Amino acid sequence: MPEYPDIVVYAERLLHVAAGQTLENVRVAHPFVLRTADPPIQSLEGLTLLGIERIGKQMVLVFTDDAFLVLHLMISGRLQWRESGCDIPPRIGLAALDFSPGSLLITESSSKKRASLHVVRGREALEGFDRGGLEVLEATLDGFRTALTAENHTLKRALTDQSILSGIGNAYSDEILHRAGLSPFLQTGTMTDEQVEALYAATRDILTEWTDRLRREAGDGFPTQVKALRKDMVVHGRYGKPCPICGTEIQRIRYATRETNYCPRCQTGGKLLADRALSRLLKKDWPRTVEELEAAVSPLLRRRGPELGGAAADPTGRGA
Repeated sequence: MPEYPDIVVYAERLLHVAAGQTLENVRVAHPFVLRTADPPIQSLEGLTLLGIERIGKQMVLVFTDDAFLVLHLMISGRLQWRESGCDIPPRIGLAALDFSPGSLLITESSSKKRASLHVVRGREALEGFDRGGLEVLEATLDGFRTALTAENHTLKRALTDQSILSGIGNAYSDEILHRAGLSPFLQTGTMTDEQVEALYAATRDILTEWTDRLRREAGDGFPTQVKALRKDMVVHGRYGKPCPICGTEIQRIRYATRETNYCPRCQTGGKLLADRALSRLLKKDWPRTVEELEAAVSPLLRRRGPELGGAAADPTGRGA
């Protein structure tokens, strides 16, 4: 987060309020956010914002004089539009770009500051930020199939790897897989034509639907509710709650700080995906199906899940 729908709406609203405006001042509150020194970020002052582009989950602010500011919000980075010259809040404030109509405030709530700014000159310099992932909304079914099956990965990894598909992250990948009725552990090399077609349609539909929804939420203002967990999502962030399609309890798999949510009936034929923490704890008693889980595992144990210790299965397919 933010992912394709969030970045698109951020870009649209920023263009609405700042396109054609001169960047009057750049204020950097935390030096770590700035990852380049030449050209200096102050060289953007006095330039006009011409447009905004997207490379994967990165925003590219296009200025006159062939200058570009590449912004990657990572997981916890957010954008706010405030009055011009507003104070940068302590602790979460990273930087501010001051235009005459207002200031673009860049914040990051996490203590692990990962958001980044890069200043480059010349369009060819942008090539280094492009990991080559396919833009699904611009792709044909055949192009999607080629990108998806070029190498064998789990679907979860294929959807979130920016070198394969562009702009999709953890949250929307869960929603896409549920819409397509596919397991996050399904290997791309084993997919049938029907499964590829279902995934192609689901990816396009989810990205389009959520972009439209976020546009409506933002209205004439700037997005203020950019977050990974949304009440209208079907599976992502809904562990333990009923699937709105079949009523089965949503399950989860955790690996490091990433969580994958899925419905075992809609996506895995009633089978539970192995979770290292619980499977180690229960050993031979580890349930293999929804029915066994409901019969053998207490609601408290299911609710605690991976917090019982150990590492969860890796939904990205990358390994340890």
